[in-house]
Amino acid sequence: MNPSRSHTATEAIAGITTFFAVAYIVVVNPSILSTPGTGIPFSGALTATVLICFSMTLLMGLYARLPFAVAPGMGINGFFTFTLILGRQVPWRAALGMVFWAGIAFLILSATPLRPALVRAIPASLRAATAVGLGLFLALIGLRSAGLVVADPVTLVRMGRLDHRALLMIVGLGVTLWLSARRSSLAYLAGIFTVTAIAALAGLVSPPPQLFSAPDFHSVFLQLDIWGALRWALAPAIVSLLFTDLFDSLSTLIGVAQAAEMLDADGHPVNLKQALIVDAFATLGAGLAGSSSGTAYVESAAGINAGGRTGLTSVFTALCFLPCFFVGPLVAMVPSYATAPVLILVGAAMFRSVGSIDFGQLEEGLPAFLTIILMPLTFSITQGILWGFISHVGLYCLAGRRREVHPIMYGLAVVAIGLLVLEHSALS
Repeated sequence: MNPSRSHTATEAIAGITTFFAVAYIVVVNPSILSTPGTGIPFSGALTATVLICFSMTLLMGLYARLPFAVAPGMGINGFFTFTLILGRQVPWRAALGMVFWAGIAFLILSATPLRPALVRAIPASLRAATAVGLGLFLALIGLRSAGLVVADPVTLVRMGRLDHRALLMIVGLGVTLWLSARRSSLAYLAGIFTVTAIAALAGLVSPPPQLFSAPDFHSVFLQLDIWGALRWALAPAIVSLLFTDLFDSLSTLIGVAQAAEMLDADGHPVNLKQALIVDAFATLGAGLAGSSSGTAYVESAAGINAGGRTGLTSVFTALCFLPCFFVGPLVAMVPSYATAPVLILVGAAMFRSVGSIDFGQLEEGLPAFLTIILMPLTFSITQGILWGFISHVGLYCLAGRRREVHPIMYGLAVVAIGLLVLEHSALS
């Protein structure tokens, strides 16, 4: 067999494998963004999601030459929807503008020496805590979608009813776990489709009037309010979007590259700078397209394990997303409780980072704990990140370890205090 043909075939199989491992985002992301009250049309959110998946995964393959899929990030989409739009009542066009400006800042960081300096400055415990907090945030959204967690005027939250939503969520969770244990790249999709099929047969969801439709490039595409996002009161959330995206990208790129031994002579992930620039464009581009921030996906490891080692894998993955532009009616019939298992399992996967945090030392563990717990309790990634920065610097100084704090962290703590003051003033 021709070696080049064998190589191309391997990369194609790997690219298709990655697509099926990531394709659940085509269903989950628009369902989150179009939650009632946001004002974002489902069809527009779907088109924006597919556009980011296709264009940025293709850019990852052609420019960074890496086998990583890029898609709107889980956790960030929840923050964008439930904290910014529904919680703080930010108009969705202004929220898209915030994503755009976070992408601009991310691009500047990725293309300049500021990025490695910033990465060295922020302690690993706070980066891990951000992932853990995001995981709890996602799991809470999933449990709420299934009706297992509901609001309560006395206790704030309580256990909900075990109705059809919860029961079908458990079925979907079981299907997904069963396939995940067998390392199936279809696990998440199979769980979603199983629950949707059962709901359709039981008459709980209505079949679409048509199976396919043209993509919607009118409702949210280029509808961002760039200047409306530049309000001092929104600055803390933009900073949170930036750091969340940066942490997410770095942890995915470094973790998967190390596991796959895709490292250079110095032990660093190959083409890391180029990959981060693509991620920055995925955030900037998401604001333009009409979605929350895009990022590299850890599920890309499925394709890498299948033999994908070059950008050709990402090219094949990107091409697989093209038909998704036309399946809007089918995706729209998926109920929120069908995607709840994905949110819970992704949240559980992100929670695993908690094992790397040293809770034995108060000055190390408490800032991480505050970062983790404030995200779900305040329904805000912003609060977790800002209080994490402040408490880390403060407790290290109180413990007599101020010389161990990177100088940049002092600056970030001051910025965090200023952002909290701005946010408090805006809410007063």
